Amino acid sequence: MGEWVGVAIALLSSCLGGTAAAITRYLAGNTDPITLAILRWGIGFACVLPAALLLKARWPKRQDWPAVAALGFAFFGVFFVLYNIAMSYTTAARASLALATLPLHTMVVGALLGIEPLTKRKSIGVCIAVFGVFAALATGLSTAPPGAWRGELIMTGAVLCMAFYNVWSRPFIQRSSALGFLAVGMGTGAMALILVGSLTGSVAVLSQFEAPQWIAGVYLGIAGGALAFILWVLALQRASPTRVANTMTVNPVAAALLATQLVGEPITPNLIVGLVAVFAGIWIATSEVGKP
Repeated sequence: MGEWVGVAIALLSSCLGGTAAAITRYLAGNTDPITLAILRWGIGFACVLPAALLLKARWPKRQDWPAVAALGFAFFGVFFVLYNIAMSYTTAARASLALATLPLHTMVVGALLGIEPLTKRKSIGVCIAVFGVFAALATGLSTAPPGAWRGELIMTGAVLCMAFYNVWSRPFIQRSSALGFLAVGMGTGAMALILVGSLTGSVAVLSQFEAPQWIAGVYLGIAGGALAFILWVLALQRASPTRVANTMTVNPVAAALLATQLVGEPITPNLIVGLVAVFAGIWIATSEVGKP
């Protein structure tokens, strides 16, 4: 039951992440990737830290702090700057479809690190899903923004970063708590982003925001930042990295539905076909009897 509770929590997190993708796409035309990341994780950390203190979360052990901080910098710093750059090149739905390959990246990383073996069935599932994503993105280039392939390539690289975060996080979460682990990692990423933003002028961009941008930004920080990732690490605490990562397939659905309203992005047949292929590949890869 613990595994499936974790999966249910991860599904909710992935839905919030999908809406955050549409919000990011909405804001991408008005600001730069570092400013977007500062907005998301500055507000997110301002929510997570008081919650961790109020609930008396168990903090990572002293010897774990360097590793937890490094994971936080890599994920909340590097990953989300790449994520925001990708969103500036392509649509929210196409970028989220590339992001939906996270379970496959997580399987491969888990196998390379000797945590979850990559069996023949898993390998077939990986190939089907990757082919589906490639076919969907390639056939839809005629209706995609100019240079969209750059965004999807950047997103694929960013997903590999998130896969390592998923696999490496679980031992640290189990030795502390989900909220304590998240607060340290998110705080490290947020502080690094604010430092870089102060030196490059990205922080000053926030003063140019008007009411609609601030409303979107606050949602991005609270729902797409704090709440989504509190739920994500709670899920990683209860379920295997691959099963948690599987829920990322709902991300493009939520992103596409909201993006049609915010920025008028169409939901094209090739995206639907690609998403079906991702679902099929992940089902094949994760439905082995007796396998996590």
